[in-house]
Amino acid sequence: MKFLKRALLLVAILAGGLALAWKLAEPSPLPAGSAGAALLAQPPWGVGMREFELVDSNRPTDANGDFPGAPERRLRARAWYPLDTDGRSMPAHAFPLIIYSHGFFSSSAEPAYLARHLASHGYVVVAADFPLTTMKAPGGANVFDVVNQPGDVSFLIDTLLAWNGDPENDFHQRIDAARIGIAGTSLGGMTTELTAYHPRLRDPRVKAAVSIAGPLQLFGRAFFAESTLPFMMVAGDIDAMVPYEQNARPVLERVNNAWLVSLAGASHTGFADQGSVFRWMANPDSVGCFFIRDKTPQSNSDTGFYDRIGSVEEGVLRNMEDRLCRMDPLPEAMSPLLQQRITMLAVRSFFESVFNPDAAQQSRYRDYLQAGLARDFPAVTVERSTP
Repeated sequence: MKFLKRALLLVAILAGGLALAWKLAEPSPLPAGSAGAALLAQPPWGVGMREFELVDSNRPTDANGDFPGAPERRLRARAWYPLDTDGRSMPAHAFPLIIYSHGFFSSSAEPAYLARHLASHGYVVVAADFPLTTMKAPGGANVFDVVNQPGDVSFLIDTLLAWNGDPENDFHQRIDAARIGIAGTSLGGMTTELTAYHPRLRDPRVKAAVSIAGPLQLFGRAFFAESTLPFMMVAGDIDAMVPYEQNARPVLERVNNAWLVSLAGASHTGFADQGSVFRWMANPDSVGCFFIRDKTPQSNSDTGFYDRIGSVEEGVLRNMEDRLCRMDPLPEAMSPLLQQRITMLAVRSFFESVFNPDAAQQSRYRDYLQAGLARDFPAVTVERSTP
């Protein structure tokens, strides 16, 4: 009986400690008069979400481990979209379309917090489980398949535009084909970079791109030199999985017309919706590294990885040092909830600065991104390359 009482006391103490840590990880609300608080105020639309399966019968899925491959690529997808005041139907407007790409060993649920925020402010956001880099990939998640994912992004754009032109579809006349953006986190950020800039894989319908903690060190100045596409990188300076100095800092030297939003003390894992579950931890990257360590190639010795991505002439660099999860010990990180709040404001401000039909509103969001975000969040630094 005495042992049972002690065990119950220990459980209670642990539960209380976790509850306290969970509560302390909640970021304080922004001051009522701040620009960020105004942008986070009651949004104009409700949010709907639906899931569906798409099949691209024109492109195969490669063999992978014990998976023999398939003649098509299947994508389980989710769409978040604005809801009218009736709470059932989309408003009779044509909205910007954002295609989101998930990270390695992740899923289409990854951007939920960001997708809901964008949808509530008038965006249609679509994400899909990529066939071979999702956590449930047949044969195991395979980072090499990133080279096929720009084609998946283009297929999603094709699908949504086809729905937009179909009077029988709920998305009929709800997509503005002139306002298409892409975004992604981690390997999804790399997918975004390939879709926006790769000379053979890029999609010219894309008008703005956001990479959140995406690997960029493989891409030299020549890879970006011919484009002035609006681009933004959001990154944490203590990222243990995609190191900041090798992947985010070079944006300012290599990419035209680019924003770099740096978050001091932000982890890699904290950018994903699932990262909020680990808000009680000192650094969520300890979990992220546990799941993906040994699941990615040692790219400094695997020349085939570079060849799959592109040639030297196309601006793909060689012999990059693999620094995945080498940081030891991990420093204390900011709360994922704070990290996600900053990301919502940065990403929405960026897309509004490009896609808002009102020039004055474009300027308002550009000014917030340039100066207001850092005023609201001391951990943020915002820099720009030459337009």
